[in-house]
Amino acid sequence: MSDVRDQLRSEAEALDAKDELAAKRAEFVLDETVYLDGNSLGALPANVPGRLAEVMTHEWGKLRIRSWDESGWWTAPERIGDRIAPLVGAAPGQIVVGDSTSVNVFKALVAAVRIARDPGNPSEGRDEIVVDATTFPTDGYIAESATRLTGCRLIPVAPGDVPGVLGDRTAAVLLNHADYRTGRLHDLPGLTAAVHAAGALVVWDLCHTAGALPVGLDEHGVDLAVGCTYKYLNGGPGSPAYLYVREALQPRFDSPLPGWNSHAEPFGMRPEFEAADGALRGRVGTPDILSMLALEASLDAWDGVSVDAVRAKSLALTDFFLRCVGAYVPTGRVESLTPAAHAERGSQVALRCEGAGDVMKRLVEQGVVGDFRAPDVLRFGFTPLYVSFGDAERAARVLASTLA
Repeated sequence: MSDVRDQLRSEAEALDAKDELAAKRAEFVLDETVYLDGNSLGALPANVPGRLAEVMTHEWGKLRIRSWDESGWWTAPERIGDRIAPLVGAAPGQIVVGDSTSVNVFKALVAAVRIARDPGNPSEGRDEIVVDATTFPTDGYIAESATRLTGCRLIPVAPGDVPGVLGDRTAAVLLNHADYRTGRLHDLPGLTAAVHAAGALVVWDLCHTAGALPVGLDEHGVDLAVGCTYKYLNGGPGSPAYLYVREALQPRFDSPLPGWNSHAEPFGMRPEFEAADGALRGRVGTPDILSMLALEASLDAWDGVSVDAVRAKSLALTDFFLRCVGAYVPTGRVESLTPAAHAERGSQVALRCEGAGDVMKRLVEQGVVGDFRAPDVLRFGFTPLYVSFGDAERAARVLASTLA
């Protein structure tokens, strides 16, 4: 075993030495802990505290209300949206930042149903919403609520079974790009095409993929998409989410949550609502400036970074970690739930393990931080901007000693 460990440690050192993203690690606040929970909360970018101090002491402290104009607070939702856009394969002008993922899922799904229906006879025709039956619970809750609001029927199915339930009654389909438990990557291009062939609209939840791999929203003709920013985008706890509305659909985007910030004339204070042009229709209320500007600063870490390079490192990291687990962990103690095929893998490794909750607690005590999903899953998220191959080897080694 010592020979195997020496070999894998040497390999980790060699891989880290040639890693083109290795320098990015210094742009984050890290310590000796192996942090493999960036798929739940990304690490703190080192420039964010200084930027927030500037916002609080100068922009809020001195300029006060003038900062809405002079410091660009008012345009932050669309400005930051344009910075996220290349990370998910979108052209400018299609993403607005604000609210939570849950709120944006609601806006996107109800708007998708409204677009899909015949404007002249909205009570007839398309009356079904299809939802990923394995989705993160909140998406399912929102989808069920959307059916009550729109008079639709909810059809929950596994993503692979979606094409079989589509038809002329389908209005909208809500899918996760990656399974939050296993890290399985779903077929965004193929499923989007299938939904469109049925005459329906698709809403993709990108929470577990944006910032970890190429998404290609424009390339694949995605209608609407939402995502959080506190995972692989490192925006901070509770940082605002985002909403993508394909440019061709923007004139028909009828938000179920119209607010003064989505009005064509927000300061006109008119009682009648008139929607703004473009993605601004996705805004609702006053932007959360402190969190939003922290997110904007965190996106500086992406300057000069190729999403393709991030994806290549993500796959290399997860491959290497699985090899180390296979070499170190006693046979039969863990079972990988993460697909071996690269085309089906996100940026995390999920291992089924007896007593997983206690095992993860002991790993954290030894400086290896992942997370636990009931009843028996250990999750390890690999954020390529700051996770090293040395981290992957050490995590597998500590896991093995813990299980032994």
